[in-house]
Amino acid sequence: MSRSTRCGGRRPARRRHLRRRRRRSGQLPDRCTPSLTATAILVIPTAAASLALRPARRSQRARSGQAISISTRKGLTVRATLYGGPGDITVGERPDPRLEKPTDAVVRVTLGCVCGSDLWYYRGVNPHALGPIGHEFVGVVEQVGADVSTVRPGDLVVAPFTFCDGTCANCRAGWTGNCLSGGSFGNHGVDGGQGEYVKVPYADATLVKVPAGDYSDAVMKSLVALSDVMCTGHHAAVSAGVKPGDTVAVVGDGAVGLCAVIAAKRLGAERIVSLSRNPVRQALAREFGATDIVAERGDDATKLVMDMTGGLGVDAALECVGTGQSMATAFGIARVGSIVGAVGVPHDSTVPLQTVIFRNVGLRGGVAPARRYIPELLDDVLRGRINPGLVFDYETGLDDVKDAYDAMIDRRATKSLVRIGA
Repeated sequence: MSRSTRCGGRRPARRRHLRRRRRRSGQLPDRCTPSLTATAILVIPTAAASLALRPARRSQRARSGQAISISTRKGLTVRATLYGGPGDITVGERPDPRLEKPTDAVVRVTLGCVCGSDLWYYRGVNPHALGPIGHEFVGVVEQVGADVSTVRPGDLVVAPFTFCDGTCANCRAGWTGNCLSGGSFGNHGVDGGQGEYVKVPYADATLVKVPAGDYSDAVMKSLVALSDVMCTGHHAAVSAGVKPGDTVAVVGDGAVGLCAVIAAKRLGAERIVSLSRNPVRQALAREFGATDIVAERGDDATKLVMDMTGGLGVDAALECVGTGQSMATAFGIARVGSIVGAVGVPHDSTVPLQTVIFRNVGLRGGVAPARRYIPELLDDVLRGRINPGLVFDYETGLDDVKDAYDAMIDRRATKSLVRIGA
């Protein structure tokens, strides 16, 4: 570009005269101004405010195959929940997540939560690597690598509790939770959802974009539930083959068990028996669709459910705890030819092969392919058909995250929400 065509350069007299006339008519600004770059307007949810998002426009840099960012972070570290061993949960510093591969994205976490499986680590029952913890979160995309095309800075996203590449044999078969190149957030050095920022590998295959809109705090809580517990409860129901008209029993009244009640209702179950001893959770189970409550445990629970079903047992048993007693109960109440959908993290539990063989009761379940389930469940959340966010009955900020753990350990909470974004 020549000097005569740049702002501040000299122009021929006739061109200067024409520009003065156009400026006086309002067709030009008073002087040359630099062009504006694309921006994003973000309003992050608080307890009393809804979320408003305006997605950032894709810049020329992004269209040319380069990374794009709206990040204003300047520090070298961010704050995150750290696991230091049994009983040791603190908030400390982690390296500021940065793009390392062109398929990465960096997400600013707005809401995270504590999972029941986190409590097994906290108690010291299951091993967990020292460092970041937490695998459930929603947030706003801040940076994307050059190869990322399905999300962009400014997008609100739900992250499934495991990341996946979407291309391996397991992912192509629909088992994204068993991706050959994947893993779980918040373990083995991978950024956790109980921290300010998370680097997400394979962003295109992992993250689920939420349509732009103004969302209430209740909807935001339900979006967090989609990260794990709602998908896991749904997986129990799908694995057990729940269908319209079925009688279903849900063993376990934690967040996953309560979400399994939602899932059974959503899939058309006519009668849903919730095995629960907690009055608060019993009430929530009924709100979600349970028709019957059984407070007994062990052999007493088995006998009562069998009596309720005329000695036949239930069409589908959803095991959402993982203990030996819960597994025995699920198999004990399952009718001949049915399937137990088991999603509880196993602890000293065994499969009763005598029942499997001689009553033809099957077993399915395992790690939920959350990335496969989120899109259909997201639509139901946004349309108000399901409200799994009601499982959150306790909340803290990041600074008080240890209290979020203790509330669940002490059974003062069904599930603790952690508000992280400003």
